[in-house]
Amino acid sequence: MAQAKDENFPVASRVLKPEHRRHLLAVYGFARLVDDIGDEAAGDRLAQLDAVEADVQRIYAGRDPELAVLRPLRGTVDAVGLPVDPLAALIEANRQDQRVSRYETYDELVDYCKLSADPVGRIVLYVFGRATDERFVWSDRVCTALQIVEHLQDVAEDLGKDRIYLPAEDMARFGVAEADLKAPRASSDLRKLVAFEAGRATNLLRAGAPLVDSLRGRERLAVAGFTAGGRAALAAIAAADHDVLGRRPRPGKAGLLRELVRVLARKR
Repeated sequence: MAQAKDENFPVASRVLKPEHRRHLLAVYGFARLVDDIGDEAAGDRLAQLDAVEADVQRIYAGRDPELAVLRPLRGTVDAVGLPVDPLAALIEANRQDQRVSRYETYDELVDYCKLSADPVGRIVLYVFGRATDERFVWSDRVCTALQIVEHLQDVAEDLGKDRIYLPAEDMARFGVAEADLKAPRASSDLRKLVAFEAGRATNLLRAGAPLVDSLRGRERLAVAGFTAGGRAALAAIAAADHDVLGRRPRPGKAGLLRELVRVLARKR
């Protein structure tokens, strides 16, 4: 839970109402546990994910979960009417990470994002009491974009885990081989590939822009900050000339603030 303040997930934002922050922290505890199992746990990760899912099912059966980090989640589920589907999807995303380490097409990658990223935005909307089908569509676009951006920032780190989230069809199109991802600096072909994928993420963020306009007050500011983080990360990638191997492109505070103003003003 101490990691929450360093995450892009808006759990530590001071602009949130205390009850929203409390609920998001409860969800964060679950999401962090699931991700840590999927990425770092020793032993049978699938069995451990099954155990977490069983604990989540205890919540929906009206019982307290066995894992201490999940106990606050029961109050959140009851208070905001959070369905089990987005929680189950996040668990399934980490199961998929144990079985799938490469994605042949962009569509396959987007399907993965439907499990690993889109549920996060839907959970936030439930916590804010703003869950509607229309907002889900916008939120899914934003969250898929943010996941793609994170994959671009983490090409080298993901390769260290034997995972590649750049679609194989796009790598072939731009003449990029897996060996190119191991270099200390990105080749010209890899930079072109990264720029192409960054363009896709930019278009998704634009398509999801109405989500911010549909919200008001603190909720609008929090979601705008989330979107601005993605835009600022894309700007940082572009500023690095799309070299994501030399070092992880990270936006500075000035860049984040600039993009936040643009998002709130709908300057695209």
